[in-house]
Amino acid sequence: MNIVVLGAGAWGTALSIALAAQHQTRLWGRNREHLLEVARTRVNPHALPGITLPPALEIKTELAEALNGADFVLIATSTAGLSATAHAVHALQPRLPIIWACKGFEKQSGKLPHEIIGALLTHGASTAEKHSARYGVLSGPSFAMEVAKGLPTALTLACNDFAFAQELAAKLSGNPLRVYSNADVIGVELGGALKNVMAIAAGLSDGMQLGMNARAALITRGLAEMVRLGVAMGGKAETFMGLTGLGDLILTATGSLSRNRSVGVALAEGKTLEQILAELGQVAEGVNSASTALVLAKQYRVDMPITEAVCALLFENADPRQIVKLLLSRETRAE
Repeated sequence: MNIVVLGAGAWGTALSIALAAQHQTRLWGRNREHLLEVARTRVNPHALPGITLPPALEIKTELAEALNGADFVLIATSTAGLSATAHAVHALQPRLPIIWACKGFEKQSGKLPHEIIGALLTHGASTAEKHSARYGVLSGPSFAMEVAKGLPTALTLACNDFAFAQELAAKLSGNPLRVYSNADVIGVELGGALKNVMAIAAGLSDGMQLGMNARAALITRGLAEMVRLGVAMGGKAETFMGLTGLGDLILTATGSLSRNRSVGVALAEGKTLEQILAELGQVAEGVNSASTALVLAKQYRVDMPITEAVCALLFENADPRQIVKLLLSRETRAE
């Protein structure tokens, strides 16, 4: 296959490395000077230090050239960059299938990625063109550095057309990358967005040294929150028991490479959100997702106490100890 990965950060670079082992793969990013340097040195030092790009991976500085002959594009920007990147692709090749690998809600609108891409690909289209539009999300438990190193990774591809998801997942799978297909786009997207919020809570627990019992409880009850909102919004409960729900939650809530968990640890140390984000130097999608998740919880009348607690910590300067006390003092009920 001819695959174009858009976004030359850690995740985009890691995916392009993995895919280049089996497919003709091109990597494109917005920063021309940065791409020229990566092409010259065959390393992306800020995103993936110590990783050498394979010779088969092509680096392109012009989007039109990158898209030439592509079977589909894989957008691996942050959620904030998804819309602009997708619009640029659509302007050049309006019928090209779009897959995205970002997790979270669009900050300004609160929309999930499929709402943005679906509207773009079907706007002004004929009935036949609307039916032929293909798009989907690639998600799952995956740290970019491990993918770049060739360590075993399992992901899920959910598309608006399940047959397309099955076909593409089969073509993308290959040692050490395994891709499963799914038809539940909403569930897959919500799993990827909400697990980041729960990872912040888990990081807070670890930072306060509350123990592994508390972390396990947070992960379990956090998953229950994810399922409640996911089902209310049209997702399937079983999706959250898979790679993009429970699997991604476990990784992000416990892994030392998790940016969102790091936010929680830093909150426990008494740092402000501004300090944390400045030190992190990267996007932590859970910060943006938390406020949107809380809005949706109220809209769908879903109880999400952990999400509410994370929002109080992030945006209301709440005392972490008081937040923990409030969570522990909640009325018990049947599980």
